[in-house]
Amino acid sequence: MTNKEILITALMIVIGTAFLRFLPFLIINKSLSENKYIQFLGKILPYSMIALLVVYCLKDINIIKFPYALPQLISIAVIIILHIIKRNVLISIGVGTALYMFLVQVVFV
Repeated sequence: MTNKEILITALMIVIGTAFLRFLPFLIINKSLSENKYIQFLGKILPYSMIALLVVYCLKDINIIKFPYALPQLISIAVIIILHIIKRNVLISIGVGTALYMFLVQVVFV
């Protein structure tokens, strides 16, 4: 592929992604967004998605075999403590992820 083809491909991907991101705002009118059920879903879905991700991440741990899920449990504890103290999701998840990677690659090798 030439540089021009790569640039056109990247531009098409950007346009397609932007279109798909803005499409729900174009389709859903204001009266539908004021619907009680839609508001309920807007409040509850982010928390349920986080719970789903936590379950998915912890589904394959083995508490019988070394390292006995210690990296996961330590990271989860640090994430919870940081979130209670700082109330910042980015800091909590970022530090928790960095700590988990450190524990898995350096400490519990």
